[in-house]
Amino acid sequence: FCEAARAINGPIIIAINKIDRPDAKADRVRQELLQHEIVTEEMGGDVLSVEVSAMQKTNLDKLEEAIILQSEILELAANPERDADGVVIESRVDRGRGVVATVLVQRGTLHIGDIVVAGSEWGRVRAMTDERGKNRKDAPPSSPVEILGLNNPPEAGEDFVVVENERAREISEFRSKRTRDIAAARSAAPVDVEQMFSQAGEDGVQNLPLLIKGDVHGSVEAVRSALENLSTEEVAAQILHAGVGGITESDIVLAGASNAQIIGL
Repeated sequence: FCEAARAINGPIIIAINKIDRPDAKADRVRQELLQHEIVTEEMGGDVLSVEVSAMQKTNLDKLEEAIILQSEILELAANPERDADGVVIESRVDRGRGVVATVLVQRGTLHIGDIVVAGSEWGRVRAMTDERGKNRKDAPPSSPVEILGLNNPPEAGEDFVVVENERAREISEFRSKRTRDIAAARSAAPVDVEQMFSQAGEDGVQNLPLLIKGDVHGSVEAVRSALENLSTEEVAAQILHAGVGGITESDIVLAGASNAQIIGL
């Protein structure tokens, strides 16, 4: 993240967490940051750092003050009168409520009834709650909210934008087709056991085809990343599909055609 912030010449605020622990050493963290060319004010630089404890809620008000101060110095402002856009933080399928997406409004104001496109998914905002679980009718810039009404859970990190009804369907269908094409390319060549062992004999790598399904997108991505990082020179995880929701008949058909294992979270 530090490298990304420097690449876009963005401001950096360091939150040093877990200072409630007896072995906490904030100065050691600041010294280690020097290896990444991050010089805090305490070390003679210009990067703000705040010692916090998320569990004890210590100094969270100071972290908020630091963020506000940085925004005032940079003269950051957003127009609350325009249509909203922002980024998807998390999504899941909640039994009883349906698709729930946590989004951060970056520009404009999001209203109940707005039609939203998030990645390849879309829908009308039917309900909205803030971080305290309180129902909201609108969400101004910099507001994190949970929204209901999307047709499917979007991927974390996808952008969302408020659009007109006609455009929403067109954009969603175009992005869905692109996603399906990518998934089809991954699973176009079924892998059987004999093929896996023959490939292992040729290049020394045995591919293990997998499908991953879960109720929260963040968990699915975490498992996917962990499995890919566990790959070695002898065995590699081949993720044919990873998504949010229950295990469907099409998942079973795909797994059967590819001799893949299904991981349900």
